[in-house]
Amino acid sequence: MARPRILVVGAGFAGVECTRRLERRLSPAEADISLVTPNSYQLYLPLLPQVASGVLTPQSIAVSLRRSSRYRTRIIPGGAVGVDTEAKICIVRKITGELTEHAYDYLVLAPGSITRTFDIPGLTEHARGMKTLAEATYLRDHVIAQLDLADASEDEAERAARLCFVVVGGGYAGTETAACLQRLTHHAVTRYPRLDPGQISWHLLDLAPKLMPELGDTLGQVALDVIRRRGIQVSLGVSVAEAGPTEVKLTDGRVLPSRTLIWTAGVAASPLIGTLDAETVRGRLVVTPEMTVPGAAGVFALGDAAAVPDLAAQDKDAICPPTAQHALRQGRAVADNLIATLRHQPLRPYVHKDLGLVVDLGGADAVSKPLGIPLRGLPAQAVARGYHWSALRTNVAKTRVLTNWLLNAAAGDDFVRIGYRSSKPPTLREFEYTDAYLTADQVRAHTAALRARG
Repeated sequence: MARPRILVVGAGFAGVECTRRLERRLSPAEADISLVTPNSYQLYLPLLPQVASGVLTPQSIAVSLRRSSRYRTRIIPGGAVGVDTEAKICIVRKITGELTEHAYDYLVLAPGSITRTFDIPGLTEHARGMKTLAEATYLRDHVIAQLDLADASEDEAERAARLCFVVVGGGYAGTETAACLQRLTHHAVTRYPRLDPGQISWHLLDLAPKLMPELGDTLGQVALDVIRRRGIQVSLGVSVAEAGPTEVKLTDGRVLPSRTLIWTAGVAASPLIGTLDAETVRGRLVVTPEMTVPGAAGVFALGDAAAVPDLAAQDKDAICPPTAQHALRQGRAVADNLIATLRHQPLRPYVHKDLGLVVDLGGADAVSKPLGIPLRGLPAQAVARGYHWSALRTNVAKTRVLTNWLLNAAAGDDFVRIGYRSSKPPTLREFEYTDAYLTADQVRAHTAALRARG
């Protein structure tokens, strides 16, 4: 009898945690496991701002999927661009660009999320996100390049535009990105004797009335005070009205001359979800508390792309927020439920109470709320970095990150560009491959053609 085929889509926190648990708890005779991912590493997303600011090297937070004593999963190098749940086929666009089909008996959908954008003129052409390792690496090069170009320019208007940096999004990603990159320019400008530090301006915008409201009023105000003390200009209730190559127009009427627009205003579920023709909530796939997809036999969904009911919340209609903490635990829960399905045992609903939040603002500045306990300054920084360090999956990754932290603290940064910058930088869509997906009709046509060929 053929072994059941388990196909896991996505190598984020949820997908990798699910795959690793399946490897540990299933014998090779019980199932074949495959993982669809364009890169053979798990990206530790919360530390991306530290890669952009040069505190960590890119390799430090790209944790190898093949470095595992129990590694036996077949890695399919590509991205899932369509799923036909009736035919039980997942269509994958390989990194070479060709489309391939992969049949499955059980499918675990953990494709994650993409940067959420709006219909703002010029946004997708001129803004850069903070969702991938390529974007973080590009942003570091870009920011240092602006200092280089401003230092060499004799045009005051050009110099002002190159030294004005705009970050949109007052959540964790935007706040940490603005804080870490502002520290980068603050320290780097000492190496540019022709530049006046007062010419460098950082702006953090958000339509919300508060910065990181999940932290609560007190810690949120602490974070706001920290970044304003650093010289970052925070504008709440404000966003971008139009983005151009040399200026950013704001919704309050201001026009900022700027060559740098960083967009971190939330996330949206992977476009893969739209190919399933299934019910969604706020763009996320509707699932049961056991994380099965209603009406799709053998399909589980979790992480940022799934609307997993939050049974630990007081609101009965609440869904789990798209955080790494939930993704990790959902990955384990889905693996256990998949194993229970194979062994004809009952499934268990996912229940997890949030353990708290950590925000690293760089240097000795941080705010944290572990187990509901508000912390600030060095104690919060110790908790934030301790949490991130312990969450890294391999000892090699932990060693690299700790070494980078110590080296940066002792020796600082050389502010070197690696050349990851072109005259026509990739757009948001190109960085995140959002144009690569099929429509639901294209998926059905593709699988129908496969059946017709026999």
